[in-house]
Amino acid sequence: MSMPAGPEGFIVPPPAKPRRAVISWALWDWGSSAYSTIVVTFVFAPYLANSVGGPEAAFGLSGATWLAIATTVAGVLIAGLAPVTGQRADAGGHRRRNLGIYSALVIVSTLGLYFVKDDAAYLWLGLILMAAGSVFMEFAYVSYNAMLHQVSTPATIGRVSGLGWGSGYLGGIVVLLAAFVLFISPEVGLFGVTSEDGLRYRVLALIVAIWFTIFAIPVLLTVPEVPPTEVGKASFVASYKKLIADVRTLYRSDRQVVWFLLASAVYRDGLAAVFSFGAVLAVSVYGLSASEVVMFGVAANVVAAAGAFSGGVLEDRVGPKRIILLSLTGLVVSATVLLFASGPTMFWIFGLALCLWVGPAQASSRSFLARLARPQQEGQLFGLYATTGRAVSFLAPGLFALFSGVFSSDRMGIVGIALVLLVGAVWLGFVQPPSDRRTTDSAEVA
Repeated sequence: MSMPAGPEGFIVPPPAKPRRAVISWALWDWGSSAYSTIVVTFVFAPYLANSVGGPEAAFGLSGATWLAIATTVAGVLIAGLAPVTGQRADAGGHRRRNLGIYSALVIVSTLGLYFVKDDAAYLWLGLILMAAGSVFMEFAYVSYNAMLHQVSTPATIGRVSGLGWGSGYLGGIVVLLAAFVLFISPEVGLFGVTSEDGLRYRVLALIVAIWFTIFAIPVLLTVPEVPPTEVGKASFVASYKKLIADVRTLYRSDRQVVWFLLASAVYRDGLAAVFSFGAVLAVSVYGLSASEVVMFGVAANVVAAAGAFSGGVLEDRVGPKRIILLSLTGLVVSATVLLFASGPTMFWIFGLALCLWVGPAQASSRSFLARLARPQQEGQLFGLYATTGRAVSFLAPGLFALFSGVFSSDRMGIVGIALVLLVGAVWLGFVQPPSDRRTTDSAEVA
């Protein structure tokens, strides 16, 4: 079943069930958040790096270093394959199919983590599965983000995008709280699970896989496919040739999209660093305990969800660019205060302030690109969106390491993150917003 293209490139959903389509789409974000929260951020990745790997995991490198290497390899694969994957999904009318396939592969790789015991011999299995899951999840997001046009209209795209991000944060809150109360905190968790052989972490991987499966199904049943185009059966090599030609054409005919992709790649790296280094700084600089860090993670998801929801509603009135610039300004100000603040209380206040601005910045960035995209171009552009983000993913970590190393202080690493956010904000300031583009285009036609 295909849907006709509507005005301004938006795909018109079946009139009988648009709300059902929106909710089903947002539920995928709710379900996938369990993977990013439990597996990638707060629980399984630290277990793999510190317990399975340890300080000298292999060849003189720590488990954390090997995890970083595996993540880097995954990033290279994503950078090379994501744009073509999105382009071919658009051309062949396979967005929904691709979303289902890649979601299933994430689930399978997560199920495999159950076999990663608390022993260095299982490190390589864990690294391979984590890297594979990262690649598959990014490919799934390419198709998922491209579906934003199918479940929204020009008048609702901001709030729908915000609903998706907010649902993801709320899902992360629920699953993280459940994991902490039922498995991490008690000495003997639910089902008699203990820490022996890392069982509590391995069982959580199973729960994540089940959780994701349940909430990934509705979007696959509710949101129809897009119609294929005449180039749907092009070979993989031909797809790369077309990609290069399309990028050249895009640069010549639609440079605002190119500038936005580059600007957003910079500040999105800073957004990722806020969460990546937040837990590290919470412990090493502001004195939070491990349990307090988990609870801060819950609170961080709450305020980020609130920011995403409210920012999405406001965006439909003022436009995505203003929301992103306001959010980046709030992030830089909050980071500057944290640079001079001390103690757990100040971290809780201004650390949560940071998280409040992350949600709307992420949600509005997605809808900004969706507004810029032309019909049947969404998957390819979101593939490029993933690629450009990966291409500069060294910026915030590198500057964090530079400032913290030169000044021998983890606290000074905040300067590096703030600089990345500031540069991205300044660059975005020169990008013409979608509403202005439509006005300009109409004037040119007239």
